[in-house]
Amino acid sequence: MSKLIESTPKKDGFRMPGEFEPHAGTYIIWPERPDNWRLGGKPAQKVFAEVANTIAKYEPVTVCVNKNQYCNAKQHLNPEVRVVEMSNDDSWIRDCGATFVVNKDGLMRGVDWTFNAWGGLVDGLYFPWDQDDLVARKMCELENADRYRTEGFILEGGSIHTDGEGTLMVTEECLLSEGRNADMTKKQIEKKLCDYLGVKKVLWIKEGIYNDETNGHVDNMCNFVRPGVVALAWTEDKKDPQYKRSMEAYKYLSKETDAKGRKLEIHKILTPSPVLITKEESLGVDAVEGTLPRQEGDRLAASYVNYYTGNGFVAVPVFDDPHDKLAIEELQKLYPDRVIEPIYAREILLGGGNIHCITQQVPKNINNE
Repeated sequence: MSKLIESTPKKDGFRMPGEFEPHAGTYIIWPERPDNWRLGGKPAQKVFAEVANTIAKYEPVTVCVNKNQYCNAKQHLNPEVRVVEMSNDDSWIRDCGATFVVNKDGLMRGVDWTFNAWGGLVDGLYFPWDQDDLVARKMCELENADRYRTEGFILEGGSIHTDGEGTLMVTEECLLSEGRNADMTKKQIEKKLCDYLGVKKVLWIKEGIYNDETNGHVDNMCNFVRPGVVALAWTEDKKDPQYKRSMEAYKYLSKETDAKGRKLEIHKILTPSPVLITKEESLGVDAVEGTLPRQEGDRLAASYVNYYTGNGFVAVPVFDDPHDKLAIEELQKLYPDRVIEPIYAREILLGGGNIHCITQQVPKNINNE
């Protein structure tokens, strides 16, 4: 049972926990869309299965699939992974799925943001997106969680990161983009975030990773390791368009404090060398009107910061790049009590995101105890 709550999480005493707080589980959506995933999604499915099976060693995993993919997904996934039929338009559950919030007693509810495929008819990445917009509601049903619906207010889960103690990070590039909430001011958007996530302070980083088709989601750029500590995507190459973006973010965050007045400890995580789409990869994707094409030579928004933090582990994308080893070492220092699980994630990146984008956490709660 899941009912719609006509209030706000803040008013009802709910907050979004940090991703590093205890989980009850993880959700993933199975990829198959041929105009986004090459060769009908077959290469991507192997990597999604690896991500799901890896996470399942540490916490429960639910993989949502369109009905035609149920048997195929079951074949790839370990027996402990729960597979549920759920209609969807594509496999980015971080963005279309529910953002779960909890209160001091451990009761959980879901925030059901309006989803429009990263920009709707202005600069969205595909059409239609109506099945994706129902995913959050269905997740709340499965988790026995009442929900809040932000009808008309557009947001994706990848565009927010919280420290769980009142601070939120976003990018102006994304949240102020024309295809989302163009009728709202920055101040109005900030109030909405505070009301629906139970936060007190919003940090507005100017831009995300260069050439990120989500309009610069923060989860590709900067992440809370724990309260007061962030990991920031970085490059030392001053000729790289990413350099200016990372430097601007570093300068901004260096001057800011969090909701509790703490100065932020910033750890720079070098990005891999530019990752470009090959001719073979481009030809493997179906060309469809209304969907962003995958062209040979296009630069992908590769970043190690698009990692996922769970119960005792950190799942980190790697790219067969010399920087892989350094990123793993740096993240192990930042997460000494967690196992670093590197996963070769080029196939996810080819679809437009990475490990954090394809996962959505369910915080530990009392709903199903």
